[in-house]
Amino acid sequence: AADKIYLIPQDFFAELCEQIIQHLNHKIPGVNTAELCQRIQTSGIEINVGDLAKIVNIVSFLFSTAASNNLSTEELITTLGNSVSTLPKHAVQVIRHVWNEQGKSISVSEDERSMATVGQFVDIKWKLGVAMSSDTCRSLKYPYVTVTLKVADPSGQITDKSFEMTIPQFKNFFRQFKEMAAVLETV
Repeated sequence: AADKIYLIPQDFFAELCEQIIQHLNHKIPGVNTAELCQRIQTSGIEINVGDLAKIVNIVSFLFSTAASNNLSTEELITTLGNSVSTLPKHAVQVIRHVWNEQGKSISVSEDERSMATVGQFVDIKWKLGVAMSSDTCRSLKYPYVTVTLKVADPSGQITDKSFEMTIPQFKNFFRQFKEMAAVLETV
């Protein structure tokens, strides 16, 4: 994935690094790689979401490791120079600048590390649909609910998870949410 960093223009790479720092500081739930990838592709750069996600994971690991080892900017750049010779010059400049400006703000406590094994809920969208027919059945008239959850995994990668439910399944789902809300009211 390091060779794909060459493809990303400096301004997009800087934005990606800024979002990673914000994620590590718990200011945003994660990096929306799908949206960023689409913007990069619109600018004429050929890169896919999977490669961009790998780059996010690498840079996120780099910043969190540097924070846990309390590295200065020069120590980080020296370590990068010793271990990763494939990084392009513009990427190293961006990493130097972002780490110099915001690196000390990252706090990585043991409690936060143990909590980071679970994803974080970001958003939910739903829609009601009706399947009218299929190639095997002329008249279905089958209502369903499609739910899309936006979730940030522990590394900060934001993904969409979609599923469909029948109306009885959706009513049960809704009932469980009402029960959770009632329990939360007592806390």
